[in-house]
Amino acid sequence: MTNKIDFKKTFDGYRARRDRFGVLDLPDLRYLMVDGHGDPNTSPAFAEAIEALYPVAYKLKFASKRDLERDYVVPPLEGLWWAEDMDAFTTERDKSRWSWTLMIMVPDWLDSAAFTTAVAQAGARTPPARLDDVRLETLSEGRCVQTLHVGSFDDEADVLRRMHHEFVPEQGFRMAGRHHEIYLSDFRRMAPEKRRTILRQPVITSAPLATGE
Repeated sequence: MTNKIDFKKTFDGYRARRDRFGVLDLPDLRYLMVDGHGDPNTSPAFAEAIEALYPVAYKLKFASKRDLERDYVVPPLEGLWWAEDMDAFTTERDKSRWSWTLMIMVPDWLDSAAFTTAVAQAGARTPPARLDDVRLETLSEGRCVQTLHVGSFDDEADVLRRMHHEFVPEQGFRMAGRHHEIYLSDFRRMAPEKRRTILRQPVITSAPLATGE
């Protein structure tokens, strides 16, 4: 039996420094995903999404350990967030306008057949309400900017403003893709001021201005 892999210790995408924006290039990654819309503090669908993701994630982990002799720590919960107007995140903080996809990464050695089996096992007794909404999908983000935020989610606005409107354009980038959060601590159990969250934004290189016009 090999040692248990902890992706939070081995994968660069789960590493970031507080008060510093870093640039990194990420490979395509596969995730368990569930979509939703609305304020995560009040939307029943948000809690139901979490309740559907974790049983499948743990069934995959147990199958990997049992059948493949490859054990790992279930990766942290992650979320993609977006709105028609992204100022809903940085200024207004109108959470009723937010859409989201909650996710848990799946190691690349587990295939779609393993996913199908895990879903069936997770629903064998008392299926989570949103189990049928869980899907396995590849996320391609490529180049990203990210930083570590420590504190309440409601204190993210200034960090995101500096990321979006200062660091990203200063580096010759523009935003592409959805705002991405990685919850290194369990926000259901951790005091708001102690929460550790990676804030990530996919970017692409800005096109140079045309000359001679």
